[in-house]
Amino acid sequence: MPGISNDWLPVLQGEFKKPYYSELYKFLKDEYNTTKIFPPSEDIFNAFHYTPYNKVKVVILGQDPYHNDGQAHGLAFSVKPEIRERDIPPSLKNIYKELHDDLGLYIPNNGYLKKWADQGVLLLNTVLTVRAHLAASHQKHGWEQFTDAVIRSLNDSPNPIVFMLWGRPAGEKEIMLDNEKHLVLKAPHPSPLSASRGFFGCRHFSKCNAFLEKNGISPIDWQIENI
Repeated sequence: MPGISNDWLPVLQGEFKKPYYSELYKFLKDEYNTTKIFPPSEDIFNAFHYTPYNKVKVVILGQDPYHNDGQAHGLAFSVKPEIRERDIPPSLKNIYKELHDDLGLYIPNNGYLKKWADQGVLLLNTVLTVRAHLAASHQKHGWEQFTDAVIRSLNDSPNPIVFMLWGRPAGEKEIMLDNEKHLVLKAPHPSPLSASRGFFGCRHFSKCNAFLEKNGISPIDWQIENI
């Protein structure tokens, strides 16, 4: 399980020394040795590798990784570029629909969101691993404590950050965000079960860019290109 080596390390290194993380590490080592786990171990911390702490402009908070074969690669809501258009997960399809309605973007033929991460969008799941085909199977083993520490560290950032909290579990993190420099946007989850209850029409992407520009920060180019 490769670690974090960029400017996230001094921010989070205290967590790696805590008892809960030692237990989490032992649990994951056993899981990866005995069953199929997503994402691959080398991809667990990709959100941090691609989006350094001091570059974070936006946080999009997911739940746990996709649990079907070949999808998860360490970025919330994103799938590997080889996933065919027809196999893009429904939640991501709904995100693209809202982007089209909000900003007029075309809907791409892939779900690879690394372009967002490279611009400063931290695509963070609250739980970073999952058993194959078994949603929520790694909840309550320590990841939540770790990612809560991530959120608290970002709340302390002197840079204005946009937090997009989609769905009830993500929305519950709002209590951790009391830095007046930041913008917190809440909406129902983009899954087919709840998107029509207020995710569609939330206009989070245009609100995000307006906030960034107001604070002298370059906006996000949300368009994912066809491949």
